[in-house]
Amino acid sequence: MGIPTLITTETATNDTSIVITSGIDSTYDEYMFVFTDIGPATDNVKFQWQVSTDGGSGYTSLSTASTSFSAGHGEDDSGGSLGYAPADDLANSTSAITICSASGNDADQSIAGILHLFAPSNTTYVKHFYSRVNNSHTSDHVQDVFGAGYVNTTSDIDAVRFIMSSGNFDGVIQLFGIA
Repeated sequence: MGIPTLITTETATNDTSIVITSGIDSTYDEYMFVFTDIGPATDNVKFQWQVSTDGGSGYTSLSTASTSFSAGHGEDDSGGSLGYAPADDLANSTSAITICSASGNDADQSIAGILHLFAPSNTTYVKHFYSRVNNSHTSDHVQDVFGAGYVNTTSDIDAVRFIMSSGNFDGVIQLFGIA
């Protein structure tokens, strides 16, 4: 990985979304979103993201393919798990891309991690991504969640929106360019 340069920091306080519309351009070939203390207001929700090619006016026109795996361990030191998340898979879908599922909203539960997006301004190739987050699951176990895929467009991606599948959330998302 190259040297990260902070572009922007966005903070949600009981908001429905964090939208980043500036700083995603041809300056860098790789962008990294860092999530800190993302806390959903609603229990058992998905933390998701969407992209836009029109400055944030629309987020539903892009086809995406993604997959997700997770490893978990119980808060009470119960056994571990490793699994594929078929419900979070997308195949030529215009749905929001799931970063992690079944996130809890207890006071000691939150989401933290990273999302890498490659060459969003390139108009020749599709846009690849991968993510890794730590999720406090609603059933009181921690998950290390891995996701990857691509946004099936050769259009210039110039905005990214982060949402919960339901309800509001708190937290900080930082955007870095990777030189």
